[in-house]
Amino acid sequence: MAHLIESDGKSYSIKPLFEALVISSALWRELDSSLPFGVNLLAVSKGHPESSIRFFAELGQRDFGESRLQEALPKILALSDQEGLRWHFIGRLQANKVRGVVRAFEVIHSVDSLRLAERISRIAGEENRCPDVMLQVKFKDDPTKGGFDPDELLKDWAKMIGLSNLHIIGLMTMPPLGIDLNQRRQIYKDCRDLADKLSLSDCSMGMSQDWHEALDAGATWLRLGSALFGVPRKNVDLHKDVTKGD
Repeated sequence: MAHLIESDGKSYSIKPLFEALVISSALWRELDSSLPFGVNLLAVSKGHPESSIRFFAELGQRDFGESRLQEALPKILALSDQEGLRWHFIGRLQANKVRGVVRAFEVIHSVDSLRLAERISRIAGEENRCPDVMLQVKFKDDPTKGGFDPDELLKDWAKMIGLSNLHIIGLMTMPPLGIDLNQRRQIYKDCRDLADKLSLSDCSMGMSQDWHEALDAGATWLRLGSALFGVPRKNVDLHKDVTKGD
């Protein structure tokens, strides 16, 4: 009998999904054993089911990235039996979601304005929390993404470091779509240089298609999603056993 799961009125086989995870686990093991000291792997689990996250958690992966609060909360609850997991918020953070994110996540990678940082600090104080945060910086014009202009961040820096209820640990950047690898390399180098200028140790940069270049430029957090989990498939759960047909 085939093992199937229903999603959006269609049936999908669980077996290819599980086999894909087994294959990508070889990459995870290679990275886990070979990344330089101080370089961390963030498994971007947004769009993937709790069972896929559990698969990597049981291998030893501790850091997972989510971009939507509503999607993340059930996963965080379901995986509460896994000790030592750290949840990173990597999506664009709306003002009305700040309290929920501060409560649920240890690290926020997408603080893109002084106003947002001030709101996080105020709410974190009310919640008796102090999240680690990374400031999102935009080194090339891109209307689809938020972020500090580098000069704007330098201007606001004294105010940023005066915020008492958040811990600024580094910078995050995402290159625009459609640029070549050399341009990506330059953006990652610029991000590392700015972090060093601000005496920040961490740079969250590099994804499945360009993490090698980000690592060479000085990334300390590599954000890998599809390289580990494959393309997101809504509501597929490896732990469900639904059979239909032959």
